Amino acid sequence: MAEFLASIYRMENDKVDCPLYEKTGVCRHGDSCSHIHNKPTCSKTCILRNLYENPQNSAKSSEGNQEHFDNFFEDVFVECEYKYGEIEEMNVCGNLGDHLRGNVYIKFRREEDAEKAVADLNNSRFGGRIIQAELCPVIDVRDACCRHYEMGRCNRPRLCNFMHLKPISRDLGRFLYTGRNFGRIYCRPLSPTKKFPFE
Repeated sequence: MAEFLASIYRMENDKVDCPLYEKTGVCRHGDSCSHIHNKPTCSKTCILRNLYENPQNSAKSSEGNQEHFDNFFEDVFVECEYKYGEIEEMNVCGNLGDHLRGNVYIKFRREEDAEKAVADLNNSRFGGRIIQAELCPVIDVRDACCRHYEMGRCNRPRLCNFMHLKPISRDLGRFLYTGRNFGRIYCRPLSPTKKFPFE
């Protein structure tokens, strides 16, 4: 009987996987989380943590903010696809909470491309900041999105644990994603003098 009760006690104290980390690849508690963060050894998706700095609190207009975001998105997308391989989708979080703010999720067509991107980008620089890149357990970003935010009703902007994705302009979406149908990695050819944003 004592052995049976001891086994129950051990089971109750066994750590379980963190559901938020599995959905979003991050957790507000970080390493102090009481659950397990199972970091993948292979994945098509990589995360660049806190890469995008949102100027929404500046004096710029919302239109200027969209242009700023589109320029950032295009730079990152084009460089990563040019250097590492075809991108299925890329998403950027507009959350205000530290663990999700400015995170960039890039899902490549092949796992080896994501691995190459992480190895190359981790600890490199972007805009003077050191990049934290790692493979991510996120398979489908839609499962990690905040439904209330999508309906314009999320009342926990700083505390929400689900993604508030920033939309790119329709023209940029066509430019980046449909250009492949014409036989190119992306529509516009790279200029030989193009300066990549990553250092």
